[in-house]
Amino acid sequence: MKRERVVIIGSGPAGMTAALYTARAQLNPVVIVGNQFGGQAAITHEIENYPGFIDPISGPELAEKMKAQSERFGARYEWDSVTGMDLSERPYKVETHNETYLADSVIIGIGADPRKLGIPGEKEYTGFGVSYCGTCDGFFFRGKEVVVVGGGDSAFEEAIFLTKFATKVTIMYRKGEEDLRAGVQLQTRATKNEKIEIMYNTVVNEVKAGENGAVSAASITSNGETYDFATDGVFIFIGHIPNSDVFGGQLATDESGYLLTDERHRTSVEGVFAAGEIQDPIWRQVATSVGQGTAAAMSAIHWLEEHEDELQPLDEEPEAV
Repeated sequence: MKRERVVIIGSGPAGMTAALYTARAQLNPVVIVGNQFGGQAAITHEIENYPGFIDPISGPELAEKMKAQSERFGARYEWDSVTGMDLSERPYKVETHNETYLADSVIIGIGADPRKLGIPGEKEYTGFGVSYCGTCDGFFFRGKEVVVVGGGDSAFEEAIFLTKFATKVTIMYRKGEEDLRAGVQLQTRATKNEKIEIMYNTVVNEVKAGENGAVSAASITSNGETYDFATDGVFIFIGHIPNSDVFGGQLATDESGYLLTDERHRTSVEGVFAAGEIQDPIWRQVATSVGQGTAAAMSAIHWLEEHEDELQPLDEEPEAV
């Protein structure tokens, strides 16, 4: 078992920012990378709305830069995934496929995954016309026509936002108008927008691409008829799934499974902090996750300073757990 001052779970923008700050505080943090290095940002083809980059930067490139910056100050990255945790007593036990860590503090940044349709072409063309974030990618669809899949608030909000760029936005909802989950005001705004059309009783079966490898159509079944619907992009907003199952109910969550944190990003367990989309069901931006990772790291640093007298020296053998 390895004794650590700080174990960071997740390598998205929140986790890597937390790694940077705790590394600069000479805490030598270890980052458990997880299933997707760089988080959701790393599967984004181009990022234009992160401050400091005049030209677009690819998600993978930004992730590599964040990693290198934190490693410069001593952060360590383990290409492993957390399989379980014991938060009943300190040091906390963090178990992965390959190791067991005893952590004096834990920063959680494992995010939330967009709920997928699970149809052919969805995964293959993510970043090439398939997107789960209109705010992130809408700019790339200037003068184009796009499809929005979903019937809740997020789908309607993003559809309205996309009209700033797209010439036409078609909302496709699998049920009838009477079953829409979006709020009445959002429905009214959408129906009054000349660029928006709503197709009810419509299911997207497949995403197709042209010779250039970018989305060119969606195979749909609408009111019993199946055909190809020409489009330049497919935006999917059918919910998110927070990656909180690994905590086994040891941390307080809301009804959707997002971790509950206070203004200092403290969770319900002392010495355990969270940042990014695992506790943020609203903004879901690289910049907001970076800010939250900063706050969580600074809170962890202060917490460790306050409890310094209680911490076992790292060069001592850990007690049996």
